[in-house]
Amino acid sequence: MKTIKTTIAILALAIFSISCSKDDEATPAVVIPEQNPLAGYLTASGFDQALTNHINSVDYEFGYSFTPLVNGTMTAIVAKIPDIHIGMRVTIWDKVAGTVLRTESIDMIAAGVEVTKAINALTLVKDKEYFITFNSNDWYDHRKTDNSAVTYPFTIEDIKITGYSYATGTAQAIPNTPQTTYYAGDVSFKFQK
Repeated sequence: MKTIKTTIAILALAIFSISCSKDDEATPAVVIPEQNPLAGYLTASGFDQALTNHINSVDYEFGYSFTPLVNGTMTAIVAKIPDIHIGMRVTIWDKVAGTVLRTESIDMIAAGVEVTKAINALTLVKDKEYFITFNSNDWYDHRKTDNSAVTYPFTIEDIKITGYSYATGTAQAIPNTPQTTYYAGDVSFKFQK
């Protein structure tokens, strides 16, 4: 009788252990993909219809403003230009305040090759407007074939593109001349919600 009780106790403990270990197994982490809004912006605006290269032209600080539709982080800078430019300056701005949040330098080591630079995560707040710009005398001019203007904003996944602007020169100055008939770039970012 003692053997039967011991056997039942051992079996009960074994069953309990198995059921607990199944409950304790970790649920696989859900990996949320990073978003890069540039390609979607070019398509939605029609600025993917015509492309012209500008090499060793006038220096500009240019880029687009955007608003995240959810809280998240900027995890990388992505750029592509039609020439080599070591140490190209990329700036992330608080658009409303006109202040610099982050300055990054990215090495464009080959013409026409997209470069991604991981950065220390920059927190982006839902519904706050930001600007991402770069300073260069080399860029791609993206337009519609009929050169018509577009109406902002464009929503690309969790990012709303609110406009494009430029400023002439090499100074780190927030662009103040908006344009609606083209986008000059390419500079963008990766966003993780």
